[in-house]
Amino acid sequence: MSEPSFPPLFSGLGVEGQIDPFDKACVEATRGCDAGLVVYNLGASTLRAAMVFAPDVVLEDAMTMLPLCGVGFQNALGALAPPEVAVHLGWEGDVRINGAICGRLRVAAASSDPRAETDWLVVGLELPLWPESDDMGHTPDETALYAEGCADVNAVDLLESWVKHTLVGINTWLESGVAALHTDWRALAHGIGDETQNGHLSGTYLGVDERFGMLLRDSETTHLIPLTNLLEGS
Repeated sequence: MSEPSFPPLFSGLGVEGQIDPFDKACVEATRGCDAGLVVYNLGASTLRAAMVFAPDVVLEDAMTMLPLCGVGFQNALGALAPPEVAVHLGWEGDVRINGAICGRLRVAAASSDPRAETDWLVVGLELPLWPESDDMGHTPDETALYAEGCADVNAVDLLESWVKHTLVGINTWLESGVAALHTDWRALAHGIGDETQNGHLSGTYLGVDERFGMLLRDSETTHLIPLTNLLEGS
């Protein structure tokens, strides 16, 4: 398998075996690596990768990188997969292909204070390429990329495309703010209008606020669940 190449200001670090690129990226970020590091593990059955960011905004605004990376992934797969393949994004980071869960996005940061700038932020992607079992009837809500008509999608090409489309999204965000991202993300959002549960809260998922916090309406009030709740290790 060829090594991926990335746009200027991005650099790659390949890892193998059981090394989790997300954990490795967090370690490298803690050590002070440059923003734009892409850590990846291209296994036979799973694509795992993580990007390191150094946002110059407070954490509650920097969390925009999570939905931005989700839209970047949809754009990346959309450019490589057959047109009938549908990608949707769950608020908690789950990626859905043709309606079934197919991997997830994860996020971590140097700190958890929403109103303070964070030294670094890492967004990770985990995407199963092949199903764990030939009998997928036992897990109808879960799938894998190559089981959804995407067998011709090369993992290296998909990783490169994800980084490139995410970079386009970052540039748009820097130049124009979050309005375009809100429009793009909402068109891909899974479950808006449905009954859902988040932690101890349950109700109707109404959508998101300007910082992509979940709006959850129960019988008494509308709760705002900030995106920072999804930070791992906080």
